[in-house]
Amino acid sequence: MQEENKVIEYKSLAKVTKGSSGLKELAITCVCLANTQGGNIIIGVEDKSKMPPSDQKIPDSIMNTTVSRLRNLCFNVSISLNDKEVHENGGEFFSIAIHPTLKSIATTSEGKIFIRIGDQCQPARGEDIVRLASEKDAFQWELQIRNVKVSEIPEGSLLWLGDEIRNSDRVKPFVKEMSDIEIAEHYNLVIDGKLTNLGILWLGDFKQRSRIVYPLTVQYIVYDELEKKVRKVDWTDNTKNPKDLLLDIEKEAIELGYFDEFPQGFFRNKIRHYDGRLIRELLINAIAHKSYTISGDIFIRVYPNRLEITNPGGLPLGITKDNILHTTNRRNPHLIRILHDLKLMEGEGSGYDLIYEITGRDSKPYPEVISDFNSTTVSQSSKILDEEAVLLMDFIAKSYPLSQKELIALGIVARHKKVLTTQLTRELQLNDEERVRSYIGKLLEKGILISRGIKKGTEYLINPKLLKNSKINIKPTLKVIEPHRLKALIIEDLERYPRSEANEIRKRLEEVPIEDIRKIIYKMVRKGELEHTKDKTYRKYWLAKKNRNNIEN
Repeated sequence: MQEENKVIEYKSLAKVTKGSSGLKELAITCVCLANTQGGNIIIGVEDKSKMPPSDQKIPDSIMNTTVSRLRNLCFNVSISLNDKEVHENGGEFFSIAIHPTLKSIATTSEGKIFIRIGDQCQPARGEDIVRLASEKDAFQWELQIRNVKVSEIPEGSLLWLGDEIRNSDRVKPFVKEMSDIEIAEHYNLVIDGKLTNLGILWLGDFKQRSRIVYPLTVQYIVYDELEKKVRKVDWTDNTKNPKDLLLDIEKEAIELGYFDEFPQGFFRNKIRHYDGRLIRELLINAIAHKSYTISGDIFIRVYPNRLEITNPGGLPLGITKDNILHTTNRRNPHLIRILHDLKLMEGEGSGYDLIYEITGRDSKPYPEVISDFNSTTVSQSSKILDEEAVLLMDFIAKSYPLSQKELIALGIVARHKKVLTTQLTRELQLNDEERVRSYIGKLLEKGILISRGIKKGTEYLINPKLLKNSKINIKPTLKVIEPHRLKALIIEDLERYPRSEANEIRKRLEEVPIEDIRKIIYKMVRKGELEHTKDKTYRKYWLAKKNRNNIEN
């Protein structure tokens, strides 16, 4: 069975058979699913084993009673009962489908509102309720019919759309066989002979687009070191459809094509400030996830050290800066469908994976996302964090066939030199440390990475043998020093500078993370190899007498 995610939830049969508290909890799950994208609750499957007990039998009466009681415990929630199923182990289970609410807000019978954040249900805050109401309007915006007939749009618009769709390898054959008007209807650009808002965005002229509330407009602004405007281009005349607009922005944004150079043997390696695929993905995200019910332009601001893209509307409901890598929620699903089929954007949920892969390979910071109700800003730095990591990532990518997940994880390890399991889990935005295995398992098997330590103390680093074979002139670093060698350095340091604080030792061993120094010091204290003052905040350490005698002898 699938893992639990934003649209799938597993519940034990005991939730619906033992007391009312389980059903109330189930009602909360129904509400939070209805307020986002809907989903399925699978009842009778144990959460840990992901399978029902082999001897479990479920009478139809329990299934019907469950749905009936849930309908009484939550309002504005559409619940339907699916057929009973039998697992391969013989145990029975059933599921209920929760449909998304399109215009109303789902609540429990007590009037409480819940939303889905990743795979968790959380109470809605005041600002969440405002966003939720706004999202309902945004979801309907695309399909609202305008008083514009197909005969009133510019000649050639339907022909252009038909040719674009038929030339795409992402479109199924039966769609390519449709007529031009049927293709427009298939993508909800035309309904009953009239254009929708989405249809005017793609097929209308500048007058028709200008009447949309609110049209797609963009401003591109370049700043100097003092953050003064030095160049500005805008697209506010509504003359272009989304594809032509995107291509024109990429053509005009010459500053985004600048690059850095650094030596690589007899040659010079060029790394663009912003990879072309990264620019495309950030721009298309701004267009696809813009709130078309909020007034405002998309702003592309280019500074000497960073790129900022701001679009009207906050992040889609259920998505935060801390789960954006694994959580998806379509604000404009029909627009996204066309952009995907025209090969302008990656598949659902894979856009930020590509961004993380690119920034990891170029050893650049991951984009910073800042979002409130009115706008979302994505800031991407142009700075290369580690030139050696760029060369190393390039060597490994050419020498080993690696998946996108593996490249993302490898990029994190390469830039940090060494990373703990807990830190890797956090940077990959994972809820469970066990899921890290899917990112680094094969990297360990292939000998690209090695691990040290156990459980939460496990740390990963690039295999020294691989560094040697790469023939890249990588400078040695104390960041990856082995524990016993670090202990010897600390002993030598305290022999010269007794009664030192951990931070003072860190200043003299500046490359070594303070966490590693503290770990060794605490271990030496437990073994009686170090002594220390009684105060906790500014504790000083020195070699124990027996340790000093061993050194002298």
